[in-house]
Amino acid sequence: QVRVVESGGGLVQAGGSLRLSCAASGGTSSINAMVWYRQPPGKQRELVALITNGGTTNYADSVKGRFTISRNNAEKTVYLQMNSLKPEDTAVYYCKVQLPWRDYWGQGTQVTVSS
Repeated sequence: QVRVVESGGGLVQAGGSLRLSCAASGGTSSINAMVWYRQPPGKQRELVALITNGGTTNYADSVKGRFTISRNNAEKTVYLQMNSLKPEDTAVYYCKVQLPWRDYWGQGTQVTVSS
């Protein structure tokens, strides 16, 4: 049973920083990629950043230069360092773990950026 757990969300003022973590456990010996998504209030879920097993990264245009994704393969953990946060970054942030046979999602962590 694969388990995905996010942490690190919270309330921060505009211009501040937060670091999200996502840990995968159980049957995760073949992770292809780990991906951060977010779902703002009343909007659809959108991709924020991803990192492959080989370390290739990709970012949404809206977060380039402000967010950094990194990964600890040995600990099966992915991080999202979020700097220069804006009110429009307010969302529930979800972690997705891509395995060869299916994807697994975490329960999400709330990030709220006040103006």
